[in-house]
Order: sequence, then C-alpha cells, then structure tokens
Amino acid sequence: MTAATIAPTRLRLGLAALAVSAFSAFSAPALARGPDGIADVAEKVIDAVVNISTSQTVEAKGGGSNTMPQLPPGSPFEEFFDDFFKNRKGPGGGSKGGENSPPPRKTNSLGSGFIIDTSGVAVTNNHVIADADEINVILNDGTKIKAELVGVDKKTDLAVLKFKPTKPLVAVKFGDSDKLRLGDWVVAIGNPFSLGGTVTAGIVSAKNRDISSGPYDSYIQTDASINRGNSGGPLFNLDGDVIGVNTLIISPSGGSIGIGFAVPSKTVVAVVDQLRQFGELRRGWLGVRIQSVTDEIAESLNIKPPRGALVAGVDDKGPAKPAGIEPGDVVVKFDGKDVKDPKDLSRVVADTAVGKEVDVVIIRKGKEEIKKVMLGRLQDPDKVQAAVKTDEPAPEKLVTQKALGLDLAALNKDLRTRYKIKESVKGVVVTNVDANSDAAEKRLSAGDVIVEVAQEAVSSGADIQKRVDQLKKDGKKSVLLLVSNGDGELRFVALSVQ
Repeated sequence: MTAATIAPTRLRLGLAALAVSAFSAFSAPALARGPDGIADVAEKVIDAVVNISTSQTVEAKGGGSNTMPQLPPGSPFEEFFDDFFKNRKGPGGGSKGGENSPPPRKTNSLGSGFIIDTSGVAVTNNHVIADADEINVILNDGTKIKAELVGVDKKTDLAVLKFKPTKPLVAVKFGDSDKLRLGDWVVAIGNPFSLGGTVTAGIVSAKNRDISSGPYDSYIQTDASINRGNSGGPLFNLDGDVIGVNTLIISPSGGSIGIGFAVPSKTVVAVVDQLRQFGELRRGWLGVRIQSVTDEIAESLNIKPPRGALVAGVDDKGPAKPAGIEPGDVVVKFDGKDVKDPKDLSRVVADTAVGKEVDVVIIRKGKEEIKKVMLGRLQDPDKVQAAVKTDEPAPEKLVTQKALGLDLAALNKDLRTRYKIKESVKGVVVTNVDANSDAAEKRLSAGDVIVEVAQEAVSSGADIQKRVDQLKKDGKKSVLLLVSNGDGELRFVALSVQ
C-alpha cells in the first residue's frame, strides 16, 4: 500500500522537474530570478545611504549589571567581585547616585538613513533618533560626522538631520510613490542588525496599507527583507529613486518574515519640505470629529453606496463651523479628491496648505451640497488630563421609559451630577442598557445622552419612542442616534428598530 502510494508521487515530481527544466531551457523570462537592474541601482545609490548612530545617557536601575551578584559564601569569585564593585563606588564608598544606586550609563543604537542634499541633509525615522543625546551620521566609507536635528514628525515617524560634510556627497532624489503598481520590484538598503550597508530586493505587496499605527497610515507593504536596524533606510524603485522610507515590520521573532512597511515618498516629501522650512509640521485643520459610515448609518441617511466620513461633531472655533458644516453631514469629496472613509479625509486635510480655501462636498438629508472652507492650522496640544475621582451620590428613583433596549430619563440636576454631564449637553440620558440589546453591542452605556433621533432633537424618552414608532411604520430597519458623552463629545450610532 505504501509503495503504491509513494511511486506515483515520485513520478509526478519527476515530471514537474522535467517540465521546469524544459521551460527554463527554451523560454525562461529575464525577470524569473528578479530584474537584472538591481545591481545597477545598488551601485548608483549605495553611497547616499548612511548609518545613523545615537547615544543616550540613562539612569541605571538597581538589580542590573552594576549590582553585586549573589555568590555562595567562600566562593573564589567573592573577593574579586567585592573589590570590583567597591572600586566602582564614589567617594565615601557610595555611588554618585546614592549609596546603593549605580551610576548613569550610556546606551547606543544604530539605524539607517539617506542623504537628500549634498550640503549635508539626511532623512531617517523619528524612532531612530528619539531621546538621543548625540546623533552621528556614518557614511558608507566609515566616515563619522556629528549631526544636528532639524525637526521631527511623530505622526509619520520621520526626522530630518543636517551635518557638515568633510568630502563630496552623493544624494538621492524622491520618486512618485503614486505610480507604484502591485508587483513592482523595489530595493531596500540599510543597516540590519548593525551589519552595515546591506541590499535586499522584493516586490510591492500592497499599497495604502492601514495598520492603525497612526492617524495618517498609508504604507507601502513589501516583501523585501527588512530587519531591525533598517528603520529609516530608503526603499528604491528600479530607477534609483526613493519611493519610501522603511519604518515597520510585522514579525513574531523580530526578524523579517516578508511583511515590511514603508512611508510612501508622497508623504515623506511633504513632511521633509515643512521640516526643512519651519522645523515643524503645519497641517491643515477642518475642525470636525468624524466617524465611519456603516451600512446601517448609510441606510438611515439614504446614502448609496456607503462612503465618506460622517461628521459627528463640529468644533465651535474651527473652520467648518462658519462654513455651515453640521453634525450628520457626510463628507464625500474634499478639494476635488474623493473621500471613501474617515482616514481619507484625515490624510487629505492634513496634506492641504493652511489658509487655503477648498470646496467640501457633503451629503445632507440625501442631497449633495458644496461648502467653502478656509482651512486652519492643526494644533497638537497635550491632551493628557488628570482624572479626579469623586464619590457618586446615592441612586435615586427615576421616572424612566424603555426604548431600543435602553432605560431613558429626562436630564435634571441630579442626573447631571451623577454622570458628570456638562450643562451645555442637552437631550435624554441613558440610565441602563439591556445587556442583550443592539445598544449594548454598539457600546452605549449609562451616562450617555441621546441628543437627536433621526436628525431631530429629543428631550424625553417619549420623544424617542415616538420617533422609533414612526420609523417602523416607514419601513426603516434602523434608527440613527446622535449621542453625546458627559463632556459633549458627539458620535453617531445606528440601532436596529426591528
């Protein structure tokens, strides 16, 4: 039985090998082993790729390498270690940081970068140089030059450095990442595992990849080998133009498994230009809070097919307010560019010049309208706020009404105090959510305030029930709620009315 099963398998393998051999002999395409131009690209650009060396002084923690190891009494090493650690202590037998604390120590790291200007300007990742006390650029021939930081953008993980060259430099130029096609060959050059200039090649596996690492995710995915130390290095096309900056990998082991990500050159060029000009990023600002248009929300708003970015809130001091954009509007086009989802809108707004007047196409109550908006500048304030806990008052008996799996009550002073709801928030407060309801699945919770139902303001549970009943009669499958938290931040939630 076994022999009879294996023999045909061997036959099939033999025939397959013969077929491949015949194919190779008569019609092997030039690109079967990869493009012949990789060596030409590497030779052309290798001197423009640099290593980025950083050092940082950190406080050593007790219990680390500076701590006296525990040894058995009478061990021959006991005297040696005792003398060693005593000699490392400061005057008086204690270290500089205290009697038992070890002295600060320096840590070093290596990454990659590339020269974009022969005057001495290089690009790398922000995480390569973050918190560094000293940054050095190491050229391909080993020349080490101290560098200064021009500016960083944490949201795209990019940084620009400048240094004074001691010899003529080779610089590379940016290509157009929008022209990349799936399957195009690309070349990555960097400093993996501190080995020095290393060339790898692969193809473009995907474009516009969103991996939820930041607000403007739109990565090029490649299977070119990228490892630790490649961060900040360039990704080239076969013309020798930089079409991306290698930034991230997905790997359970820390080594390449063929899933690497690069910031596309279209994004890099805009960021680098602003960092060189201003030392910081000046992004456009629309002044709205947005969320996805789900199938249920699209059905409620009569939008077919589902698309765009739903405006959940409008900043009172933002550019959208005077332009007439309101919560419930769906942005489908911005400055002539289609908006398929909220990430599209975030990216295109951020890339638009501050102060530019743009046309914003919205859908309101099933009809398209055009609003003209003068973009403001996005600020990046520290949003960390200390939460202060207060004792909640004892629960009171309330007059509530049930609808949509929710216990609802009209807002009053006691409820505002209990759920910490600002005076500016108006509507009907949720006091309980049925655990088996659609509302619970959509993460509604006690303390949420329903401001509108089907784009009409409500002030009582009866108002909500009335609107739901009418929607059922009209044959609607879902109802669109405008929900606020205690601080007045709005979002839209579509609930089933069936």
